[in-house]
Amino acid sequence: MWVFPLAAAVVAFAFAVSLGRRFARSRRISLAMWCAALAMYGAASLAVAAGALFDWNRTLFEIYWILGAVLNVPFLAAGEIHLLRRGPVIDLLVWVVLAFVIAYTIAVTRGAAIDPAALTQQLPSGKEVFGDGSDAYRLPQLISIPSYVILLAGALWSAWRMRGRPELRHRFVGTLLVAAGATITAAAGSAFAAVGNLPAFAISLLAGVAVMYLGFLRASEPRPAIPATDPSGR
Repeated sequence: MWVFPLAAAVVAFAFAVSLGRRFARSRRISLAMWCAALAMYGAASLAVAAGALFDWNRTLFEIYWILGAVLNVPFLAAGEIHLLRRGPVIDLLVWVVLAFVIAYTIAVTRGAAIDPAALTQQLPSGKEVFGDGSDAYRLPQLISIPSYVILLAGALWSAWRMRGRPELRHRFVGTLLVAAGATITAAAGSAFAAVGNLPAFAISLLAGVAVMYLGFLRASEPRPAIPATDPSGR
């Protein structure tokens, strides 16, 4: 099953490159944050592919856990916040929160005790690797889930504001696809990861990022031209 997470990594890195190019042209911070998030997604997917193809070890699991299970979602949410609300105070608050989340996640994960026997599974679960109730195991609950709620709420709010506007139809559909792709990864992917179902998890990794990328490409399409109205009403 290593092919699916490898394919997910390829799509994620391609997505990150597209976002990076857009950022280079526009200098929009939201694009830079999303670029970082997709690069993390790609690295985490590579760790899953390596773990499935070879053997899991602590380093591979930490890469997967830190970048995939925890940190990429806050960066997606931060980009959504910056897209919807801009200002020096909000920007500073977002950067401070991100810096704390990064430092806390790395410190807790790297300092956690692990069960080496759990790493012998096809897809080790955080519950078994770190232990139920441990700080490292609770990181996604404390960080990823609230971040996903922010991301989803922001995407749906954006789509709601664009509804009924023909000139924004591509962005409307694309925004909904991004929300759907994030939901596939956050909901289905997390559920399969929790029970150690590698085939289903690997497919959800690929499906989620592919749908998000499709949404980005759809939202990036040029606006359709609106026919000019004849002053005579014809």
